[in-house]
Amino acid sequence: MYAILLAPASNRVYAGESGELVAAELSVLLSAVDRDPGPIRPLELAGVGYLALDLPPDPVVDRELGRASAVLAAYEQVGDLLRPVPIERPDRFDDDLVTIPKYPGKTNEQFTRLLVNVTLAARRAPRLGPASILDPMSGRGTTLSTAWILGHHGYGVESDPKAVEAQAAFLRTYLRRKRIKHRLTTTPVRRDGRSLGRRLDAEVQPPQAGPGGADSTHGGPALELTVFTGDTRDTAFLYGKRTFDAVVTDAPYGIVHGSAHRESGASARAGKHGKASRDRSAADLLAEAIPIWAGLLRPGGALGLSWNTYGLRREDLADIARRAGLEPQDGDPYLRFGHRVDASIHRDVFVAVAPLR
Repeated sequence: MYAILLAPASNRVYAGESGELVAAELSVLLSAVDRDPGPIRPLELAGVGYLALDLPPDPVVDRELGRASAVLAAYEQVGDLLRPVPIERPDRFDDDLVTIPKYPGKTNEQFTRLLVNVTLAARRAPRLGPASILDPMSGRGTTLSTAWILGHHGYGVESDPKAVEAQAAFLRTYLRRKRIKHRLTTTPVRRDGRSLGRRLDAEVQPPQAGPGGADSTHGGPALELTVFTGDTRDTAFLYGKRTFDAVVTDAPYGIVHGSAHRESGASARAGKHGKASRDRSAADLLAEAIPIWAGLLRPGGALGLSWNTYGLRREDLADIARRAGLEPQDGDPYLRFGHRVDASIHRDVFVAVAPLR
């Protein structure tokens, strides 16, 4: 039996929920690799809290424990003693890539990693090598930086140009200070003679080797990152024929987060005189955006999002996904991720999978 020690949560709101959330995350990860974890339960030994996992030591389990969002260490319980179990971590960068940026509204880093993990685990057609992860409401890039840490490519769309500028400035400073080989540019985007905003492009050579064969000088294949400024509903237009293994996003929690309509070559949704207008609700935005995101998934790819259940019921979200041709994952443990953020936000996770065509 494993006794799993969790890393401290990075904020107080998440701390009280992290044990149950990580237990659900591990259930998804282990089930995806044909390991039946059974009930994962709290365990206290000598006054220290752990999660108990009733599986024998197994390299596959060790790998998934290393991937999880908040596993600090793992032990095999032998009678009253704990024997350390080496866990295999996929991380290509230090976690300060996501922990250094501080700003209002930032999604918890541990939760972001959990959301990426459960979405990738749900794919029906996992591919070898780095996955391509799209965050169509990418903010200042927590999801995209998490993708890099886990050894994947990150792509985004963000309506706030200042957020993309801040992401570019941070990455440029971080990569230089860490002396990590990289290329980073920001360029204007123009099509048919019209300005559509700006584009951030980066390519980085990971400094750390994950499992599976990186040489001694670097951490495996180069990783890409691209972010367009623009409306999330223009994502298909901005990325053209590109498709993705997963779409992962932290959806807006209320009206204040509604995406501004901006006239572009793909859409002309601005109000009179070209002024930006806002959606009536986050639910309206998701109803319009999810079919677009679904069309960007490769066969067998997965959509994973977190959202505020006070603004949209899970049943209604599942209906939107089904109409977009996706299959919601609505069984245990996918129904065990709901948790309170504050009095007006109850956050949950929704995952749906594209058919194998």
